[in-house]
Amino acid sequence: MFGKLINPYQYSEGEPPQTLGRFYLWCLQGSFPLISIGFVVSMLAGSLEVFSALILGLVIDSAVSTDLNNIFTDNVLLLGGAVVFFLVVRPFAFGGSSYINSVLINPNINSLVLSRLHRHTMDQAISFFDDDFAGRISQKQLQASRAISDTVNEFVNVISFAIASLVGSFLLLVSIDYRIAISLIVWLFCYVFLIRWFLPRIRKKSASRAGARSMLSGQIVDTLTNIRTVKLFAHYQHEDRAALDALENFRGKATEFGLVASSFRYFLMLLSGLLPVILVGGTLLLWSNGMTTTGDIAATGSVAIRIAQMSGWVSFVLMAIYSNVGEAEDGMRTLAHPHQLVDAPQAKEVAGLKGSIEFRKVSFRYGREIGGVTNINLQIKAGEHIGLVGESGAGKSTLVTLLMRLYDPEGGAIMIDGTDIRNITQESLRNQISMVTQETAMFNRSAWENIAYGNPKANRDEVVEASIKAQAHEFIINMEDRFGRKGYDAHLGERGVKLSGGQRQRIALARAVLKDAPIMVLDEATSALDSTVEEYIQDALRQIIEGKTVIAIAHRLSTILRMDRIIVMHEGNIVEQGTVDVLLAKGGVFSQHWEKQVGGFIGIDPDADSQISSNTG
Repeated sequence: MFGKLINPYQYSEGEPPQTLGRFYLWCLQGSFPLISIGFVVSMLAGSLEVFSALILGLVIDSAVSTDLNNIFTDNVLLLGGAVVFFLVVRPFAFGGSSYINSVLINPNINSLVLSRLHRHTMDQAISFFDDDFAGRISQKQLQASRAISDTVNEFVNVISFAIASLVGSFLLLVSIDYRIAISLIVWLFCYVFLIRWFLPRIRKKSASRAGARSMLSGQIVDTLTNIRTVKLFAHYQHEDRAALDALENFRGKATEFGLVASSFRYFLMLLSGLLPVILVGGTLLLWSNGMTTTGDIAATGSVAIRIAQMSGWVSFVLMAIYSNVGEAEDGMRTLAHPHQLVDAPQAKEVAGLKGSIEFRKVSFRYGREIGGVTNINLQIKAGEHIGLVGESGAGKSTLVTLLMRLYDPEGGAIMIDGTDIRNITQESLRNQISMVTQETAMFNRSAWENIAYGNPKANRDEVVEASIKAQAHEFIINMEDRFGRKGYDAHLGERGVKLSGGQRQRIALARAVLKDAPIMVLDEATSALDSTVEEYIQDALRQIIEGKTVIAIAHRLSTILRMDRIIVMHEGNIVEQGTVDVLLAKGGVFSQHWEKQVGGFIGIDPDADSQISSNTG
């Protein structure tokens, strides 16, 4: 009946605010109708607890005032109503409240919040992820979504129930004697004071504990993600020490939280035990003076015991809510950052680009005084093949990163087909560019899924064809993972650890082939291949890049001999450009790189320069 009151995957408007109350509202947009229904049903269940005490008192008074032989016949309506209440009405109300909270509210709100936080996080600029642990970020998403859904669930399930019970109990005690009701009010003031003193401290300690937990999680994930490096460098002790330091910090924060929580529990139990003494004792005193009935004593005792028990329950729930609020606040500080790289309001989607590229006075230094690129002017015609060379740190990868719009230039503009890329949506821009990097990214999914990532709509035959072109088909069909999955169904392990560097690059090439974008970026795309395989790949690439605009970054100069033009970079500037023949004849920076790589290491005859023209023609 209530299933359509919430869509657990709906988007939220705007970005998450950085104040706690508004952050909760942003996360919970669209769920309030269902939350309101749950709140009302829970209050109804809470009010029935007071009816339980009232009915108990009425039954006892009737039993005391009726002849033993006629107790059932004279009170048939009262006793029948009590049976219906306890066996039908009360179970139905509590079951309905539990169903709404456990089946409809909690799972859906957790999914709603997590999907929103995950979407917002995925839209962050690459710098957001560069500055943090991936494990810590994911931990914060899970932590915040669980904390917010638990807060709502406990508020609906417990707080509304308790409010209704307390209001009903107060009215019942007023009907018995106003002085007993005043005693309850005085006790409530003491209870609220206890809550107000302890819970902010619990919230603070909980936030500290959550922060320490996420740092511990991030440290462990970072170590396990790089376990191969840990073993290769024999740094078991170093990583163990780092994990123990993070664990000790978490243990200390958890101990501080435990001290506050245990103190709270002691004083809470003391105060809870005081309530039956006050209420039952006061009613007995009034009864001894003929001012209350026996049933009033039973009803007051029932209410007193119930509130005393409920006060502990509510207090621990409030402590959990404050803990969850602290964890949600901790997650908010990490996740609720505005996006640094966004689509312009007028940004348009593009498709079928020709592939002409222009860098107009582009500068970018990653917010530092040195590094990056400075005042780059470069025009690349559609279908032109460009090689980018230069020492490490010269700015080659920065240019490509800016072209992919992982960052925005700090000065100047980048144009594709005459349009500033800032006026193109990021998704459609990147759909028009295939990229193969030196550090090849693999998912812990099947080989087929990794290759089809270039074009999720591709069929099996198209995936196999792309693999053949990338020289990957032969080793893929011979793969088998530990679950017995074979060939294209075999999983590659986290980050593709089950493959060699060359195999990973060939799968990445197959992915780029399948994407078939008009612009292709090759960032040391064949650096992990041996000479024989590289020769096959280069032959395949010549067919793959035909008609495409290509930017190839290379330290190994043999990979760019057939480029139409070579761009030489040094300290963030373009210092030379031209064909291989022209640059070698010039005797400048490119010639020095050539001598170091070819002449210096292989001992090539200087006269071999004259043969380059025939190789590049």
